[in-house]
Amino acid sequence: MAWNEPGGNRNDNDPWGSGGRRGNDQGPPDLDEALRKGLDKLNKLLGGKKGGGTGGGSGGDGSSGFGAVLAILGILIVGYVIYQSFYTVDEQERAVVLRFGKYHTTENPGLRFKIPIIDSVTKVRVTNVRTAESEGQMLTQDENLVSVDLQVQYRVENARDYVLNVRDSNQALAFATDSALRHEVGSAGLDDVLTEGRAALAINVEQRLQSFLKKYGTGLQIVKVNVESTQPPAEVQEAFREVQRAKEDEQRLVEEAETYRNKVVPEARGRAQRLVEEANAYKQEVIERAKGETARFVQLLNVYKDAPVVTRDRMYLDTMQKVFSSTSKVMVDTEGSNNLMYLPLDRLVGKGSTSAGDSSSSDYSGPDTDIQKLTDQVLDEIRQRNNTSTARRGR
Repeated sequence: MAWNEPGGNRNDNDPWGSGGRRGNDQGPPDLDEALRKGLDKLNKLLGGKKGGGTGGGSGGDGSSGFGAVLAILGILIVGYVIYQSFYTVDEQERAVVLRFGKYHTTENPGLRFKIPIIDSVTKVRVTNVRTAESEGQMLTQDENLVSVDLQVQYRVENARDYVLNVRDSNQALAFATDSALRHEVGSAGLDDVLTEGRAALAINVEQRLQSFLKKYGTGLQIVKVNVESTQPPAEVQEAFREVQRAKEDEQRLVEEAETYRNKVVPEARGRAQRLVEEANAYKQEVIERAKGETARFVQLLNVYKDAPVVTRDRMYLDTMQKVFSSTSKVMVDTEGSNNLMYLPLDRLVGKGSTSAGDSSSSDYSGPDTDIQKLTDQVLDEIRQRNNTSTARRGR
């Protein structure tokens, strides 16, 4: 029979353990009774006595319940202490442990133990790179106002110094950045800060800022400093743009001049080298010709010693041939005469041309006729000069 079957008298199968005391009561179990039973079981586990029935046993039930509460509290306290005694340090973190408020150690990643209440742990991320920005207007060395936007990338290098040496490391970094930036900008001119000197400005600020942070003991390490922008105040930006355009034009003209120079100079050097080579070739030619003439003269001298008359006549004829080879005049050495006959062929040719021009075009018979006429004139001239020389000898 089921424990809740109607008509049951004892209900021995009552799950609430009420037995025959509850009779046919089918309502929910008494919470006080369930709590009492639980405390009795806990008391039994802890070595206490089980509480009696109602009436005179009520005092025993109160002491057993109080002891059970204390036991539960003790378990909770022990569990909490155990829970607080262990902590985990991530791979990106370092843990700074203070014991009684004094630095004790720096823990590496892993599962670590601490003494609750006595030890305090501060975890610091040391691998991630953080970013801080700084901007402001400041004076340059030449007393010009300039606006500079700066970005600083940094990370925690020493967790102990980061936690203990400075109350607010981020604020200390901001102050140090502003100081280093103003020092470097105040030591440079406006043109250097605005144009080609920006890269050097970033490097100098990084070095000076790192020295400041090391001196302060902040435990921070600068990764990189980027100068985002440098520009003059808004009131003078237009004038400054005009100056920049003028400088760009100047740079463009300089580059064009450099390009022209790179084109002209090699050509001039090539021409100069060519002239030098030609001069060297001419020099070598003259030297070789002189050597050849000298060798020929030596050979001619040897021949002249053997046959002076023949050699002299041959030299005379060669010389006259060289002299008259480039002239329009003819020298005739007639037999039986000590004089040379001079024939001006240029005049004879001109005279022949004039006579040919006076004649009609129908009488002209070509170049053979002109040559024949010229030959006849030459022969007539030779005959006349021979007759004249003969007459002079007869006298």
